[in-house]
Amino acid sequence: MSAGAHVTPTRSNPVASFFKIEGTATALVFVVLIVVFMLTAPRAFLGYRVYMSFMASVPPPLIIALGLTLVATAGEMDLSFPSVIAFASYVFAFLFQQYDMTWLALIAALATGTVMGFVNGLVVTKLGIPSMIATLAMMFLWGGLVTVVSNGVTVAIPDIDGTLIQAIMVGRIGGIVPAQMLWAIALSILVWHLLNRHRFGENILFIGDSLKVAKVVGIQIDREKIKLFTLMGFLSALAGVFLTVETTTYFNQQGQGYLLTVIAAVFIGGTSIFGGSGKIVGTVFASLIVAVIEAGLVASGVQGFWTRVFIGLVFIISVVMNTAIEDPDKVPLIKSVRSRLRQ
Repeated sequence: MSAGAHVTPTRSNPVASFFKIEGTATALVFVVLIVVFMLTAPRAFLGYRVYMSFMASVPPPLIIALGLTLVATAGEMDLSFPSVIAFASYVFAFLFQQYDMTWLALIAALATGTVMGFVNGLVVTKLGIPSMIATLAMMFLWGGLVTVVSNGVTVAIPDIDGTLIQAIMVGRIGGIVPAQMLWAIALSILVWHLLNRHRFGENILFIGDSLKVAKVVGIQIDREKIKLFTLMGFLSALAGVFLTVETTTYFNQQGQGYLLTVIAAVFIGGTSIFGGSGKIVGTVFASLIVAVIEAGLVASGVQGFWTRVFIGLVFIISVVMNTAIEDPDKVPLIKSVRSRLRQ
C-alpha cells in the first residue's frame, strides 16, 4: 500500500449494533405487547397488581425454559419435564404432609428430579435414541410411574403457609413482590454465565454447532449431554417445588400445561432450533411474553381460545425477527428484497 493511500474506516450501523444485543428483538416485542394492552385494558395494565401476578406465575415455566434453552443449544430436546415436575412435586408434598419435612423434602425432590434427568441422559446417549423420541417416551414412563406411586390422588399441604421455607421461596417481599421472581432472575443470571462464560457452555455450543468439530477439539460428547439432561432434571424439579409451595397443592397432571408454552418461550427467545446458539435473555423475555398474552387477552375481553392464535403469531414474528438479525439471508423474503435493491 502506498504512503498516500487513504483507507476509509467502515462505520457500523448503530441500529444493527443495537439489535445484535442478546434478547433485544424479544424485549421489543414484549414492550410493544405491554403498550398494546395498556391501551386495550388500561384498568389492569396501568396498575401494579397484574405485574405482581406475572412475577408469581412466570418463575416455574421460566426456570424450566432456562434448562431447555441449554438443551436446545446442544441440538437436543427434552419433552419429559412435565412428568419430572409432577414426580418431584409429589415427593415434596408427600414428605411434607406425611413426615412434616421441609428442607429435607426439598432436597429429596431436587434429588429425584436430578436422578430422572440423569436417566434421561443415559437413555439418549447410551441407547442412541434421538432425544425427542427418548424424552417423549420418558415423559410417559415417569408420568405413569408417579400416577402409580401417588394413586392419582391430590396432595394438599395448606400447613406450609407461614413456614420459613414458604417465606424464603415464594413469600412476598415488602408484602408485594413475589420472592420466586428474584430466585428466577438469579438463576437466569447464573445460567447465562454458564452458557456464555463457562467451559460447559462452550462445549454445549460446539456440540450444537457441529458434532464433528466437537469431537475434533476433544469434547466428551456423551458426558456433556448426560450433564446437560441431569441439569434439566434438577431445574424441572426446582420449578415443581416452587409451583407446589405457591399453590400448596400437588395434583397428578401438574406441569402438563407447561409443555407447549415452555417450548414456545425457548424459540420465541431466539434460541436456534438447529442448535449451536442459545439466548438466555431472550428466553426470559419470551416467558414474560407468553404470560402477558394470556393475561392481556382476558383483560381485554378477548375470548380465551384466541390465546394460542396470538402466541402462534408472536412465535412466528419473533423467530423471523431473530433470524433476520442473526442472518438475514436465511429469510427468503429479506434476501430477495436485498438482492433487488443491489441491482
